[in-house]
Amino acid sequence: MSNSFAQSIRALFRLKPAQKLNREYRISLLTAVLLAFLVGAMIMLICGFDPLKCYGALFEGALGKPRALGNTLAKTITLCLCGLAMSVASKAGVFNVGGEGQLYVGALAAAVVGAQCKGLSPWMVVVLALLAALVAGGAFALIPGAMKVYWKVDEVITTIMLNSVAISFCSYMANGPLKTAEKGIASGTDSIMKEAGFTKLIPLSNLTTGLFFAAAVALLVWYLMTRSSIGFEMRLTGDNDRFAKYGGISAQKLMLWSMILSGAICGLVGMLEVFGLHKRFLTTVSNEFYFDGMLVAMIMRYNPFGVIVMSFFFAILNIGGRSMELSAGISSEVILIIQSVIIFFMAAEGGIRATLQSRAAVRKARREAAERGNAA
Repeated sequence: MSNSFAQSIRALFRLKPAQKLNREYRISLLTAVLLAFLVGAMIMLICGFDPLKCYGALFEGALGKPRALGNTLAKTITLCLCGLAMSVASKAGVFNVGGEGQLYVGALAAAVVGAQCKGLSPWMVVVLALLAALVAGGAFALIPGAMKVYWKVDEVITTIMLNSVAISFCSYMANGPLKTAEKGIASGTDSIMKEAGFTKLIPLSNLTTGLFFAAAVALLVWYLMTRSSIGFEMRLTGDNDRFAKYGGISAQKLMLWSMILSGAICGLVGMLEVFGLHKRFLTTVSNEFYFDGMLVAMIMRYNPFGVIVMSFFFAILNIGGRSMELSAGISSEVILIIQSVIIFFMAAEGGIRATLQSRAAVRKARREAAERGNAA
């Protein structure tokens, strides 16, 4: 990749991380959401569908029944943790684009521990699997983090490339040395200890007791980023690492540990997928979950609370979109269009707002000049 291409990717991923989620931006965000739904409604009308019926099916399919609500909350957990993982690294000035690979190695590590420790008590298996997932994800994120800190290698490029390495390695292990002998499993490892698997909180849904692990991590990240001195140092390092160094902050150590923490959170997501849903490692353990979480984090400017809220909204679109396709007969691709429009408006928000403010200032200046001319 050329240096200019890497800079372009970096500029896309930053998306104003230093700016706050202020009132003006929240209004812009709400406007973008409304415009996105309006664009979606226009597309539905053109295709001959009733927008009210379709959007009704969307929200009914995501929130209307306990099972649907459970699936929406489960999707929210995944998006939220991935978004927080991206936020932790980005606030410190490093951009972890390799969360998908870290999720895979975390899931594989958790699955191996869950399958090999069947003689222990269930809670001990869960603890060991959790530690294995955190260590695996964090260690895999350490590689690009160390290359960034000590050798100035662009972490955007290395993390993107390491995604393929991790996914291919895990696929090889699941189809080779760790492949299960169970019939009906094409690409996967042995199942974990049955008693150690997370129990469902809502019957027939994907929501499990893994919710409590996710809530604990979200609370920890929120406190770390918004209420601790480390969070302040992370923000200062991300805004200007040279100034942080002059202020006595060990910027390199902070960047490295933020990358490790980001990878550990991604590893946790993999563990939750294995113990909550699949009960083993499968090569389809993730459907690019981390990239969806990245979009959530960028839209909300890496604000922890904002990431949680936007994760719930995107989960509604994702789960409800499937129901809308079945009950209303419209393609779920419309939901992708709505998401894309939201991202487009939020990415262009700064330029649009600056243009509107500039035009308003010009109109005001002309009006004042005209008033002075009339007074003279």
